[in-house]
Amino acid sequence: MDDVRATRGADPVDGIEPRRHAWRVDADEYARHERRRGRRHAYDELRGERTALVVVDMVRFFVAGNGFGLGVVPQVRALAHGTRSAGGTVAWVLPAVAARPTRWAVDFYGPEVAERYRLAGGAGTVADRLWPELVPAPEDPVVEKSAASAFFPGHCPLPEVLDERGVDTVLVCGLVTDVCVEATVRDAATLGHRVVLAADACATRSDAAHNATLATVYRSYGDVRPTAEILALLAGRQA
Repeated sequence: MDDVRATRGADPVDGIEPRRHAWRVDADEYARHERRRGRRHAYDELRGERTALVVVDMVRFFVAGNGFGLGVVPQVRALAHGTRSAGGTVAWVLPAVAARPTRWAVDFYGPEVAERYRLAGGAGTVADRLWPELVPAPEDPVVEKSAASAFFPGHCPLPEVLDERGVDTVLVCGLVTDVCVEATVRDAATLGHRVVLAADACATRSDAAHNATLATVYRSYGDVRPTAEILALLAGRQA
């Protein structure tokens, strides 16, 4: 369902105001790629029918209580609308809810935090577990992942779903930037996809952590662009 409020700002939730990251890619990183390939961005064209927007972990556990998480909701809606309008796929990826925490999680986080993360995906049907302002269209794939990455083999059906639709370009947004979003970007690139990370449609707890991931992605895995530029490319305009 296309949300006509896609560009509207988010409202406060439980007294927490939406915030925007002061995102940036350093000038020397731009210059490095301009020297290498003669242009700032690897991908200056998006073919809608070959493109998928992958929305990572936009569930209450990660959005609520995080002003930066609340702040990306309008951009996620706008990207979903723009991708569908261009004939692309919008895929929603949520954390799977396992019967019990893994041994690794208990060892790494401790039993209490491991249990909290086990339940992070929420309760109810998969689509109903998304943040309430984000409503999938009937044609949108809604899948679960049991690893940080939505593209790690054997832990999410997304790669096969996108292959069946002829997707070769992946736009990534969601939460959190330096964990599941970054893991998804890395593995999508490893599998040979053209990857574009939406710099202002993903979020974490601090500008420093957010921008560290943007630098890593831009240097080694894919393009980093704001929502407005991605929407322009989807519409067939120069960004």
